[in-house]
Amino acid sequence: MTEKGKGEDSEEKEKYLSGKILLAMPGMGDPRFYKAVIFLCAHDAGGAMGLVVNHVLPGIGMNQLLQQMKIAPPAEKTTIPVPSAPVMCGGPVERARGFILHSADFIQPDTVKVSNHFSVSGTVDALKTIAAGQRPQNMLFILGYAGWGAGQLDQEIIRNSWLVADADPNLIFGSGTDEKWDRAVRRLGVDPAMLSGESGRA
Repeated sequence: MTEKGKGEDSEEKEKYLSGKILLAMPGMGDPRFYKAVIFLCAHDAGGAMGLVVNHVLPGIGMNQLLQQMKIAPPAEKTTIPVPSAPVMCGGPVERARGFILHSADFIQPDTVKVSNHFSVSGTVDALKTIAAGQRPQNMLFILGYAGWGAGQLDQEIIRNSWLVADADPNLIFGSGTDEKWDRAVRRLGVDPAMLSGESGRA
């Protein structure tokens, strides 16, 4: 491959948004994505796939889910507490499918590295490893995902359905789930009240 060819490949990759976050605009009209913050795991010419990181599934935590799946620490490690983190609703597609969005210090055979700060794992073996006490520094457990066909996300961004921002580990993995969208919008230098669907009404 010529140097020119390499440059073209780099430019092609820069058009895509893997490793970024999407912030749903209030005027989108789809209640499933109300103030959604979506981490984009993949985005290329074939489409995109992302995980909502600020919609908590009510009534169930990660510890309860692991118990339902009969995943527990090995007998010799029964003193290890099972993670008690909330479970996120990652999107409307395959809502029974689980993903772990985590820091890059946790590597399993199926782990996909998205960026220097974020990786995704999605097998029962990864959950068993976590239950046994080998855990990433930061993680979110997520059921379901958001998906787009070829060119679909690009068109939605052109129609101003989404804002695009850099993914900050402190925002993604930090506390205050209900405030993630507002914090991310403010980091773009925008007042969230100016984007509210209610703004401008008497």
